[in-house]
Amino acid sequence: MFGEIAHFLLNTVFTLFGAALLLRAWLQVVRMPPYNPVTSTVLQVTNWLVLPLRRAIPGTRGIDWATIVAALLTAFIYGLAMVAVTGMDPFGQLPMLLIIAFLTVIRWALNLVIWLTILMALLSWLNPRSPAMPILYQLTAPLLNPLRRVLPQLGGIDLSPIVLFVIVQVLLMVVARAGMSIASFGI
Repeated sequence: MFGEIAHFLLNTVFTLFGAALLLRAWLQVVRMPPYNPVTSTVLQVTNWLVLPLRRAIPGTRGIDWATIVAALLTAFIYGLAMVAVTGMDPFGQLPMLLIIAFLTVIRWALNLVIWLTILMALLSWLNPRSPAMPILYQLTAPLLNPLRRVLPQLGGIDLSPIVLFVIVQVLLMVVARAGMSIASFGI
């Protein structure tokens, strides 16, 4: 029972922090203003890890590499903690944990896309004038606009969030399968 509780708590804390790190990187890519309440909250939550890394790892071409490295580092520590909770030797699993950390960051990013898309779709139906809508639109537009160009609008209904949701779910299945095969074969 302790193992299940520890697993749940570690998963929750690390997933939320990893999502905050990836959201920070994404906010910079879409050039979200820093005075925005969402941006300032994400910056406050993640500054303690990103700012020291930024001294050694500069950003280039609009990509905040320090934040990406922070997300990978967080995923690696998450993997170490999860292996330690199961009672295995975490240092004997280091090569596998590096690959699992990379797949974990991809899973966090895909889950973030799903949640932002669902939130944007729900708010567009329930409260399209919500102050969060411009933020959500700016975050999801780079993913939804290419789909909107391809998909026809059926009676004013935008199908692009549904198609994006399906694509991301398929990608999550691929990542999960890759993670299971790596873990089961010890690659």
